[in-house]
This record gives sequence, C-alpha cells and structure tokens, in this order.
Amino acid sequence: MRIDHVAMYVNDLERAKDFFVRYLGGKAGDCYHNRTTGFRSFFLSFDSGARLELMTRPDLAEQEKPLNRTGLIHFAFSVGSKEAVDTLTARLKADGFTVVSGPRTTGDGYYESCVLAIEDNQIEITI
Repeated sequence: MRIDHVAMYVNDLERAKDFFVRYLGGKAGDCYHNRTTGFRSFFLSFDSGARLELMTRPDLAEQEKPLNRTGLIHFAFSVGSKEAVDTLTARLKADGFTVVSGPRTTGDGYYESCVLAIEDNQIEITI
C-alpha cells in the first residue's frame, strides 16, 4: 500500500501552483473546475511519483496556523544534498518567505530547513 496523494485547500490556487512548480519541480496538470460549486483544483506530480492536489473553493474558512499544532504540520521535500538544501533555503528567504529553522542538522541526524510558504503552510527541505 502507498499514499496516492496529499491534498490541501488554499485561497490563491494559481500562486500555490506556481510555488510548487517554481521552487520544488512540480508538474501541474490541467485545472479542474466545477462550475456548480466553484471548486477548482490542480494535481501536481513530482519526479519521485508523489502527487499533491491543490484545491480551492469560494466558501473556505480561514484558520490560524500556529507552528506547534495537531494535524498535518509540513510537507517534506528531498532535494538531494546539503548544498541544495542551503541553496533553496537561501532562494526562498531572498524571495520573501520566512525561514522557521535551519538549515541545520537535527538531533536525529537529518539535515533540513523549514520555511513558511504558501499561506503559512510549512515546507521542510531536506537531503
């Protein structure tokens, strides 16, 4: 068994899609639009076979997203090397995203950084 995909609701669908394409190598499929409900979505695929569904609709409820909360907390993307973690983290910071932690080696031996990206959702960048 494997996880087929993960989905997240966002307010700005195009901006979210562009983020994952520009910074993390996602490839976007066609936009699906249900004209009755206003629901729209994109599936993004990544070279590893992972898929992410980005969704929006007009009646979304905005919720506070404290860093330490229950539920889904981050998406982790492996970029292949310490240098790639450092480079992408610096690029995201230069482009105005907030670096929450790192780059650093964690107590359990992972080299990573964590960035607040699309609508304050955390993206972990690791080897």
